[in-house]
Amino acid sequence: MLVNGADCSIVIRTEHWEIDVPYSNETVREAVTLLQEETSIEGDGLSRGLRKIGGVTGCVVTPLTIRTAPLLLYLAMGGADNPIFVSETRNLYLYRFDLFSTEDTKHFDLVQDRKSERRLFEGCRVQGFELRVMREEAIKLKLDIIGEYPARIYPYTDTFEQEAGERFKGDSVTYKINGQEYRNIYGITLVSKKQGGTKNEIWIKREKNLGLDIPEVIEEMTITAQLLRDKHEYKYYGLFRMTLKKLVLVSDETEINSADTVIGPLRYYISGSASTDIFNPTGELIP
Repeated sequence: MLVNGADCSIVIRTEHWEIDVPYSNETVREAVTLLQEETSIEGDGLSRGLRKIGGVTGCVVTPLTIRTAPLLLYLAMGGADNPIFVSETRNLYLYRFDLFSTEDTKHFDLVQDRKSERRLFEGCRVQGFELRVMREEAIKLKLDIIGEYPARIYPYTDTFEQEAGERFKGDSVTYKINGQEYRNIYGITLVSKKQGGTKNEIWIKREKNLGLDIPEVIEEMTITAQLLRDKHEYKYYGLFRMTLKKLVLVSDETEINSADTVIGPLRYYISGSASTDIFNPTGELIP
């Protein structure tokens, strides 16, 4: 997960949500193209170019917290059903997000605060994402962002509430493959490209010579992340679960020339569906 950018404050806004996300890095910028005029026969022999600003491009990398996870995972996946009330609770709702292509998702706005200036990027969408889960690290989500409209100055001086909730960590993640829990998985990286359809793959980093061997064909894999410290009346509040179906092994990327290799990554193509369940006490619509 390599990002070239600078720290700043990032606020994501939809019709029902407005959250200042805890960033790691961002490189959101205006998409600039060059219109080139070729040299004419009778001219002075010089080629000319015109700078044209055409929307927004770039990415945002952020850890997932209890408050930001519903919105950020919705933006990554793209499709959301209406929240479902969880029976035998007072105010707990289940959200389910399905993986949609960029063209089928809704727009959102992004406010970029670099202290010296504030810029508003309207009509943004997510064209791809990368979810990184590793032991001893916070779970991080990278959103690749595109937009049709150029940035404009954000005219307001209001302040946004900064998110400081507990972050999901890789140490509190469990993995099940075909209903069997695998304790030798050190981490995963899920990569999705969503323009013109979806193309998804997952890198499973497992500890060699420990536990069960991971099969070449996986019917279903579930990744469940839970919070450690925050205490809630209902255990499902601090939890999200991702379900991937029909995984096919593409390659074993383990370094075979190193005798000291402990972690061996396996690369799988996801030919089936991908969905995410997450719980929230508000019941507000996400988009």
